[in-house]
Amino acid sequence: MAERYCQNSLWIFFLEEETVVNLRRLLQVLSRFNPWREWFLGRALYDASATIIHHYAFSEELTAFSYPDFAAGWALSCSVVKRLADYMKHEPPKSDFTIDLKHEIALYIWEDGRGPALTTVHEFCSELHGSPNTEHCATTVSFYLPSCGTLVKREDLFVAVKTCQKFHQDRVPVVKETWAKDAALLEFYSDIADSTIPTIDLGVPNTESGHCAKTFAILRRFLSGEVTQTPWLLLVDDDTLISLPRLRRHLRCYDPNEAVIIGERYGYTLTKRGYSYITGGGGTVFSRVAVLKILSSSCSCYSEDAPDDMVLGRCLNTLGLPVTHSPQFHQARPDDYPKELLLRQSPISFHKHWNINPVAVYQQWLMDSEDLLQQNFSRENREEL
Repeated sequence: MAERYCQNSLWIFFLEEETVVNLRRLLQVLSRFNPWREWFLGRALYDASATIIHHYAFSEELTAFSYPDFAAGWALSCSVVKRLADYMKHEPPKSDFTIDLKHEIALYIWEDGRGPALTTVHEFCSELHGSPNTEHCATTVSFYLPSCGTLVKREDLFVAVKTCQKFHQDRVPVVKETWAKDAALLEFYSDIADSTIPTIDLGVPNTESGHCAKTFAILRRFLSGEVTQTPWLLLVDDDTLISLPRLRRHLRCYDPNEAVIIGERYGYTLTKRGYSYITGGGGTVFSRVAVLKILSSSCSCYSEDAPDDMVLGRCLNTLGLPVTHSPQFHQARPDDYPKELLLRQSPISFHKHWNINPVAVYQQWLMDSEDLLQQNFSRENREEL
C-alpha cells in the first residue's frame, strides 16, 4: 500500500493519533534531504539496557542502534519504500512475533547495514504541544489521555489474580502491599485453597508455561455471576504491577455494553494473515459482553498449558472481535522501555519482578491515590465547561 502512494509522492510521513504537525515546518525539514536517496528520518530512541522485548539486540553496544519515537512522527523517502516493497516479497520479517513495532521496523529497514539507519531530525519533537522551546518543532505531542465521561466505579471492576502455591509467599504479599488496596472486588486463583490469603482452587493444576485452562475457568466463574455482576473484568498475573485508579480512568472511554478487550497488543504471523492478541502479563481487561461471546463460541484450549493470551487472540480473530491496544499497559519492567516514553504515558501496568524492587517500582511509576484521581476528574470536568 505504501508503495502505491509513492507513485505521485516523494515522501511518506507516519504519525500517531497524538502527533501534532506543523505542515509548513515539516515540508521545510524534508526539503533539506535529497528525496532520490534512501532516507529514514525520525526522533531517535535508544535502549538504556538490554531488554527482552527487543530480544536483547545490540546488548554489547546499545547506542549502535536507534529506532523512531512514533509519536514524534517519522518519514521514509520513496526510494526506501520502493526497495522495501520489493524486499518484502522475497524476505518477509524473520520473527513470527510483533512485540515492539517501532524497533522491528527500524531493524527491517536497516537490513543488517544494507539499508539506511535512522537519521535524527531534531525538529521531530516529543515534547507536549505548546511547551516552551518548541518553536523550532515540526511535530509535537498532544496530551495523550482523553476525557470521555463518567469515572468507572471501583465496584464496577472485578480483579482476578492468577497465582500458584510456590508464589504465595513472595508475589502475593507484593500485590497486597501495593495495588490490591484499590480493588473493591478481587480474588486470587491458585492450585490450592489457602485461607490465609485467601486463594480459590479452581480444580486446575498449575502448569509451568501457558495457563489456558486456568484462564478459561476464571472466565466461566466471572460469567456465572457467582461472585460478581460487574461489567468489567481485569485478569492479571501475580507479578503484574498495576494502577487501578488509572485503569478506571482509562475505561471511561469504552462502553461495557460492547465486546471490549484492552491491553498491550502483540501480533503473531501478521504478515501471513495471523492474529493480534493481548499479552497477558501486562493485564487484560474484558467487558462482560466480551466474556459472554468468548464462552458462547467454540473457543477452547488445545491443552491445559497452552498460552492463554494467544489462544484468546486466535479465538477473538475467528469471532471477528478486535483487541484494543493501549501503550499504557506493559508486558515488561520499566527498565525495558525508554524513560522518555514512560514519562508521557501515565503507565497503567508493568510486569515481572525480575532484578527489581517491585514495591519501589510501584511507588515510582504507578501509585495514584483515590483522592488524586477524583481531583483530576473534577479538574477535567471544569476545563470542559
